[in-house]
Amino acid sequence: MTILQDKIRLTEFSHGGGCGCKIAPAVLTQLLAATPIRGLPKELLVGTETSDDAAVYKLNDSQALVATTDFFTPIVDDPYDFGRIAATNAISDIYAMGARPIFALALVGMPLDKLPLEVIGKILAGGESVCAEAGIPIAGGHSIDVLEPIYGLVALGLVDPAKIKRNSTAKSGDVLVLGKPLGVGILSAALKKGRLSDAGYAAMIESTTKLNTPGVALADMPAVHALTDVTGFGLAGHLLEICRGSKLTAEVKLDDLPVIPEAIDWLKQGVATGASDRNWKGYGQDVTLPAGAPDWQRKLVTDPQTSGGLLVACAPEAEQAVLAEFARQGFAQARRIGQLGTGAARLYFS
Repeated sequence: MTILQDKIRLTEFSHGGGCGCKIAPAVLTQLLAATPIRGLPKELLVGTETSDDAAVYKLNDSQALVATTDFFTPIVDDPYDFGRIAATNAISDIYAMGARPIFALALVGMPLDKLPLEVIGKILAGGESVCAEAGIPIAGGHSIDVLEPIYGLVALGLVDPAKIKRNSTAKSGDVLVLGKPLGVGILSAALKKGRLSDAGYAAMIESTTKLNTPGVALADMPAVHALTDVTGFGLAGHLLEICRGSKLTAEVKLDDLPVIPEAIDWLKQGVATGASDRNWKGYGQDVTLPAGAPDWQRKLVTDPQTSGGLLVACAPEAEQAVLAEFARQGFAQARRIGQLGTGAARLYFS
């Protein structure tokens, strides 16, 4: 790395980082509610109606096109790592629908008067490296000159229409499995304060750059009823989307949640993102925590996860097959975290 790059901290250019800079869920709901939906073609199988991870358009009886986009400001200072994280996060929405990615378009906004071309080139190279790992090309894109660095992708994929995994098709009695540990937002907050350890940074990069490839295999399992990925609204927010879409209640055991170890230490010291509180204000009325629960547990379940794990709702008899698929693809911390049941769309932690 050059001396010039050593002096540049990408996170200093952004008011928020990664999925923590998403619009708060309550505000987003208001914006979408005010947006008219006109002339939907019958081929549009999934749109905005259920807060799913991507749009799905039927091409023929055996193929549907899955389309999504995701971009954000830096969550880390290293430009190559930033590019890798942003690309992994964007492609995750394709896997969360049970689809196979086919190509991507780059979305690039950079403050050209502040960032050297060498740094910008490393961001793009990081994104390209992840796309190569996913087996897809970056086939084009768009770039603009802006005040904060922004990078992400438009990602496209294909899926059999009969195998689409929505977040609104879970069933009562389904087991909930989480594919990655929580804590990314907390670690990013510690990093921005200059307090994150080398081991904590390594754990954060390992998690955020791991492609959610099990989504393709999960699409082939009929007993997997619903699928989403946990990102900017935290575990509680994205699980509530399953509950609302499927009209079910969820019960989750806090002790069963996989968490990056150092994140708990920082939480207990009061380190968290502002997005965690914004998330709680947006949906906390539908979440019940144990009586007397410490505040750090609330911030854990609302912590924005950049490039977080897949959240699976499957029949109890499929639990071991789902966990085995995660293990086969290197997701050693995948865990059963709870179960769905009948009742109002609420989330209970115990």
